[in-house]
Amino acid sequence: MATWVLSQCGVTPLPRSYPYSRFKIFNTLLTNSSNSNGITIRPSVSRTRERNWALKVSAPAKIHLVDEGDSESEVNNNNNGFNPGAPPPFTLADIRAAIPKHCWVKDPWRSMSYVVRDVVVVFGLAAVAAYFNNIVVWPLYWIAQSTMFWALFVLGHDCGHGSFSNNAKLNSVVGHILHSSILVPYHGWRISHRTHHQNHGHVENDESWHPLSEKIYRNLDNGTRTLRFTLPFPMLAYPFYLWTRSPGKKGSHFNPDSDLFLPNERKDIITSTVCWTAMAALLVGLSFTMGPLQVLKLYGIPYWGFVIWLDLVTYLHHHGHEDKLPWYRGKEWSYLRGGLTTLDRDYGWINNIHHDIGTHVIHHLFPQIPHYNLIEATEAAKPVFGKYYREPKKSGPLPFHLLGVLISSLKKDHYVSDDGEILYYQTDPNMTAK
Repeated sequence: MATWVLSQCGVTPLPRSYPYSRFKIFNTLLTNSSNSNGITIRPSVSRTRERNWALKVSAPAKIHLVDEGDSESEVNNNNNGFNPGAPPPFTLADIRAAIPKHCWVKDPWRSMSYVVRDVVVVFGLAAVAAYFNNIVVWPLYWIAQSTMFWALFVLGHDCGHGSFSNNAKLNSVVGHILHSSILVPYHGWRISHRTHHQNHGHVENDESWHPLSEKIYRNLDNGTRTLRFTLPFPMLAYPFYLWTRSPGKKGSHFNPDSDLFLPNERKDIITSTVCWTAMAALLVGLSFTMGPLQVLKLYGIPYWGFVIWLDLVTYLHHHGHEDKLPWYRGKEWSYLRGGLTTLDRDYGWINNIHHDIGTHVIHHLFPQIPHYNLIEATEAAKPVFGKYYREPKKSGPLPFHLLGVLISSLKKDHYVSDDGEILYYQTDPNMTAK
């Protein structure tokens, strides 16, 4: 049942090189924009799935809408006359040209300064909580430390994308230390997250929180369906996703023979699995020396808080906008159109703590831009995006408004049609009534 409950997360790095000859469509897509700081794209690595993708910029096929009875004109009305599923009048090269050149520059010293900052805060919080060790301090510690674990993940995420530095060895070492410390297999996650970025917005090939088809949705038993769309269960999915992957997909982030990975990535997966195992063994050892209850309080509860952060942020980057956003399959999908369905979110004070990961649209299109340049790059690209960019709702000091967005989306975004190439989430009225 757990496999069905999970839809999953990711946040996804680019490999150092890609076999261009195997995926010619992406060469065409990026012909004018791959000379400097370029993006190289590879479809999902599953070797069993047929790929027959082509880039099409003609009028979209028939649209399958969220609510039965809706028409295409109603979708346009909901979006103030704008059709979000229409091909954009600009290219990836146009967006790239609008972004200042210095936004692409990676400063390893600056990146390492964020690592030092976050690690010092993590150990400082743990020391304070252990010193006072009372019922008032622990809940505050759990909230703060889970957020810092999430911040460590984001920095490791930058290592996976290569936006941390231009030094691949430095990226790998720092990425392994940061991700292993929070029980994430660095290379396993890096590769699956790369698949997410390279197939964002594609109904079948996306790796993270992609929609269920209506056929799969209708075949779920009531218990599994309730777990999948009822809080807090969807926000606890990430560890299970690492072991079992998303609904309808097979493989494990720890298994070098999984369809997630290519044969030449086998050593990477083994390395990351060994590092993950070493961290797990360290926690077991600490349980014997410090006591399991103390390890639970210092590490276990913050870990699950980090999982909630990861699932929450990742989900809201791709769901929950008040206007209907498309998903694609077949010839209507392209890297650009898929990326334009991602969303920026404002997290108030948390923006700086988790390294502006809420500035997500530019990150999805150009994942090698360092996190500290994402805001400037986004501002420069907005005139090109036009209505294809959805300005995030401003947050108060803490992003409590996003809880309402999450709840609303889980009540409405249930599945997409089995047919068609431009699709919108549909709602199961039986689930809404619960």
